[in-house]
Amino acid sequence: MLEGWTRQQRGGRRLQPKAINDRLRVVRQFNDFAEAYPWNWSAAAMDEWTTYLMAELHRAESTIRGYQTAVRLFCDYITSPHYQWPQECELRFGTHPVQICHEWNTAAHLVDYEAEAGRRPMTREEIQLFLEYADAQVDRAIRLGRKGALAAYRDATVYKVIYGWGLRCTETSKLDLTDWYRNPKAPELGRFGSLHVRYGKRSKGSPPKRRRVLSVMPWAVDAVEDYVTNIRTRYRASVGAALWPTERGGRLQAREIEDRFAEYRDALGLDSDLVPHCLRHSHVTHQIEDGADPAFVQLLLSPLDCVLDVQHGPGVGGDLCGGGDYLPPFITQFPRRSDAGATGADARLVA
Repeated sequence: MLEGWTRQQRGGRRLQPKAINDRLRVVRQFNDFAEAYPWNWSAAAMDEWTTYLMAELHRAESTIRGYQTAVRLFCDYITSPHYQWPQECELRFGTHPVQICHEWNTAAHLVDYEAEAGRRPMTREEIQLFLEYADAQVDRAIRLGRKGALAAYRDATVYKVIYGWGLRCTETSKLDLTDWYRNPKAPELGRFGSLHVRYGKRSKGSPPKRRRVLSVMPWAVDAVEDYVTNIRTRYRASVGAALWPTERGGRLQAREIEDRFAEYRDALGLDSDLVPHCLRHSHVTHQIEDGADPAFVQLLLSPLDCVLDVQHGPGVGGDLCGGGDYLPPFITQFPRRSDAGATGADARLVA
């Protein structure tokens, strides 16, 4: 059953190996907890497992819902007449599998944004402190005569790019030098007028989403230009395409970005709930505070015409979505508002 379900997810739905393996792991965990074969599973076993996850393992609500979804999808597969598992089990064991995850015994996805309350945009003071500390690590490595000055300079620029263009860690780690383009509306920014993000967040088996992000923070453009001109060329692997090479010729990974962020954050005594994604939140918040049209910010950070906020895709139905935690609801009631009513820097940069 698990092998067939794996083939269905990989070949039919074209899901990523990590997503498939995570779901397989969850189904095996539930099977061990229930101490029964899938054709003997019951809704009562699901209730007991959910209670165990909440009361003893203290799993988050979003985690529990993800676990329940994995079991529900597996039950959908083994109860589907298209795959003949019900007939096979009835013939062999005198019973057949049933769906054990129902609306009345599983958690529903009711809110748009489910991150922990501590996950918030970083303040301008926190960002200034963080970036200054990251820059100071370069001088520290040089002063002490230690290796790592190049890596420290690279990492400091990475966080400026995440904040300056509102990127996710994976999107940032997979950037290539050729992803930068000129923007005829802002010739003063040179070759760094816009950024082509090719590895956006996937959804439902789709390939990575692509989007074009316009450069709206000139100081961040200066930081990238300085890094590309004076630092990246010092790496032996700089002949490759990766924007963030490593000393061993590889590409900087998202996990390394997260780990270095945590190291700097803890050294500064900042809130332990802060993660690199908070820089993306800050990009949105600070852009709007500085007068950018919220609808314009939406268009830059989402490849979709209608978004809940910068983290989420469209909701059910054809109406324009509300603004989630970041955008006032009235903003998204008027399509293409960034073209008709935008003022200031965002009007100049609308493509």
